Amino acid sequence: MTTLHSGGKFDSQSYKVAGGLHGVGISVVNALSEYLEVRVKRDGKVYIQRYSRGKVESELKIVGTTQRMGTRIQFRPDSEIFENIEFSFDTLSQRLRELSFLTPGIQIIIEDQNSDKRHEFSYRGGIKSFVEHLNKNRKVLHEKIIHIQGVREDVDVDIALQYNEGYTETVFSYANNISTKEGGTHLSGFRAALTRTINNYALTTTAGKKTQKVNISGEDVREGLTAIISVKLRDAQFEGQTKTKLGNSHVKGIVEALINEKLGGFFEENPSIARRIVEKVDEAARAREAAKKARELTRRKSALEIGSLPGKLADCQEKDPKFSELFLVEGDSAGGSAKQGRDRKNQAILPLKGKILNVEKARLDKMLRNHEIGCMITALGTGIGEEDFDIEKLRYHKVVIMTDADVDGAHIRTLLLTFFYRNYPLLIEKGHLYIAQPPLYRIKEARGKEARYLKDDAQLEDSILDNGVKNVKLLVGGKDVQGNRLKLLVKQIIRFEEILRRLGHGRMDRSILRDFIFQEELTSEALRDKGKLQGIVDKIVRKNQPSEIYNDEDEYVLESDPENNCFKIKYYSEREGSSKETVLDTDLLSSPEFIELKRIAIKLQDLGPLPMYVCVNDDRTAVNDFLALKEVILEIGKQGVTIQRFKGLGEMNPDQLWETTMNPESRTILKVQIEDAVEANEIFNILMGDEVEPRRQFISDNALNAKNIDI
Repeated sequence: MTTLHSGGKFDSQSYKVAGGLHGVGISVVNALSEYLEVRVKRDGKVYIQRYSRGKVESELKIVGTTQRMGTRIQFRPDSEIFENIEFSFDTLSQRLRELSFLTPGIQIIIEDQNSDKRHEFSYRGGIKSFVEHLNKNRKVLHEKIIHIQGVREDVDVDIALQYNEGYTETVFSYANNISTKEGGTHLSGFRAALTRTINNYALTTTAGKKTQKVNISGEDVREGLTAIISVKLRDAQFEGQTKTKLGNSHVKGIVEALINEKLGGFFEENPSIARRIVEKVDEAARAREAAKKARELTRRKSALEIGSLPGKLADCQEKDPKFSELFLVEGDSAGGSAKQGRDRKNQAILPLKGKILNVEKARLDKMLRNHEIGCMITALGTGIGEEDFDIEKLRYHKVVIMTDADVDGAHIRTLLLTFFYRNYPLLIEKGHLYIAQPPLYRIKEARGKEARYLKDDAQLEDSILDNGVKNVKLLVGGKDVQGNRLKLLVKQIIRFEEILRRLGHGRMDRSILRDFIFQEELTSEALRDKGKLQGIVDKIVRKNQPSEIYNDEDEYVLESDPENNCFKIKYYSEREGSSKETVLDTDLLSSPEFIELKRIAIKLQDLGPLPMYVCVNDDRTAVNDFLALKEVILEIGKQGVTIQRFKGLGEMNPDQLWETTMNPESRTILKVQIEDAVEANEIFNILMGDEVEPRRQFISDNALNAKNIDI
């Protein structure tokens, strides 16, 4: 935990293959963490050691007994080093999902208690299950997944592939369980061998000769392909520190030879599957030929042919793509405002009329016939398709999607994201695609001050809070709290509610959890005193005896917790027909979140006994609950303030659109990134694909979580 280069990978007997050999991982995490705690269960005992910023805080000690085995590491990144200590659930989820597919039989659970997101991964079929998972919302061309395995020259090759009736290629490659996003020699070998094997089959069999009408290319062979390529080898060499591209040259030949041998054999044994694949590939080749003319029209024009750019594109004066921005604007009305409000020097505007084609359901030839898509391709200048695309010819290094904040705007934005994700993934990977964030609110005070624009609900709440504490005085416990002190107090209450919401997930009863937090005697040490603990819980039960609100009496159990040499509370309550179980144990009471809640609760209680009084001029309102104070102050803050919620860009004048959404000095734009490629692929399949049932199920599962729906 505190020593560099102490990992098990340095011993070849412990790990046959490894993704890296640095030996600094956990030591660095420890050094960059506010606290880190290791809990080890072995030999019937529970051992704990705690560190702070990499230094030992407490010696290794035995805290309890157990019949289980395992290790748990808990840590919190140091906020003095990192500006943002929030973890990305999608990034972690993607990596853990990959590991579960690449390591058949392992079970991995990831849970985000901030958002109640939870994934459980357990796939016994390995990469065959991975392919099945990727194709679960698509119509497959053949039910049987083609699985190729073999060991050559100490290189373990594992490949699974299956074709579907769609038009996009979904291929993920791995070397020693590390995702090689940029491919490498294993992917090159796979692609070359796949094209050669299918071509050979098409040319040498009667079925193939009947169907083949045009020459087959690698692009045709990969249409509708879903594949996983995994290789394991000693001394893996990656290009660059990010390990996203495998560089071992001999791997290419090994993968090619294995594919040529085993895929050819599979086709001989399964002629019906081979025939369907060849028919699909031939159809793709004919569609590619048909798309040639349409694609020629959308090629990037040279400076001499600039007149061939789309007529409705208001181009910018800047010729250097690094400083140029292209706004894709929903509708001619908003497009007109954007053209008037923009900076002509480096901002280009392309208004889009109506909803573009859903490219998830269309081949390239059909897609290129869509006028709006043709305009975008021409304006971008990179060309489209594997043969023509050239990222170096991109005419704007910032492409900004700017749509309304209503349902139609969200739909158009989704269609555009589908278009870019399926046809221009490199634009997203290189960080060229953005989404504009027009302000949600415009507020104006009655006193005649200038109107202000606010980007989200958090800014609105903060602004109303500022207004709410201006002329308010809080009397509590003989103290007078007002101005900035009052604002900080309310912010502490907001923070309390936010943490309480995160802790009170699942079956936890938040009201009961809150009652326990305000019990000063309840600490980690109190869990060791059964009599004291019983007195605390009895007090909570008496407070929540049956009444008009609570029809059933609360119950509790004090259970022994031998692993921590103490007790834990299981508190059972019934609220609005729902059974709740609130568990208070060592893990909860020693968590940073619970400790912060206790700290805030103590500060609130130190203010003095309730009730407290909110005074505005001569009016005086009694408040009997600290947490209700926030609502009272916010209600006062809304008085005399006009709040306008924007729904569309067309509601703004050109100068307003410039100042709030397009001015680089004051705007907010979101960069589009792909954090979890597998989940992104799945969501696009569900929402934009041909299969209706998965989409209906998705809507049904998420209906209660949806917000801001226009009805």
